[in-house]
Amino acid sequence: MNSETGKKGIFRRIGCSSCVRYGCGAGISLLVFLLLVGGFSTALEATNSLEFCTSCHSMQTNFKEYKESTHYANVSGVRAECSDCHVPKKDWFAKMYRKVIAAKDVWGEMVGTIDTPEKFEAHRLEMAKREWARMKESDSIGCRNCHSFAAMDIGEQARLAQNKHATAEGEGKTCIDCHKGIAHKLPRLH
Repeated sequence: MNSETGKKGIFRRIGCSSCVRYGCGAGISLLVFLLLVGGFSTALEATNSLEFCTSCHSMQTNFKEYKESTHYANVSGVRAECSDCHVPKKDWFAKMYRKVIAAKDVWGEMVGTIDTPEKFEAHRLEMAKREWARMKESDSIGCRNCHSFAAMDIGEQARLAQNKHATAEGEGKTCIDCHKGIAHKLPRLH
């Protein structure tokens, strides 16, 4: 009974024991927790979709470039989407950190910093350098989700690629050291 109002709680009014009351409370709490986690996970996955990534006006330029790359259409029929390259898969904390960092681009779209093709181009070099540094720091994990030196059939590559890949592997280079501008055009280096 609530001492201030004189009213009994719902579980006491129907005659439930304290064990049942606590069990129901725990069950309801668990259900709410699962709904929150499920909703959060669903929202997180939605922000990894190609549709979400290209929904901003500023990303239409990137989308056009991407559609002309081998990551969009190729002989194997395997398509790498934005999140495959730009969102780490290794652990939840890395993924969340990347989402927070990516919010800067969303903010830039919202406040008008990169909301037109001209403004996007003016900031392309800065954004590219930031992305290249992230990829270098992570040993190009976005690339390595699909590509690895161990899985390459070096003998089937053109002679120049064979030499470059053998040298890169020997020197401990990572993909982004040589492969800038694969899915998006390179910025002008003023």
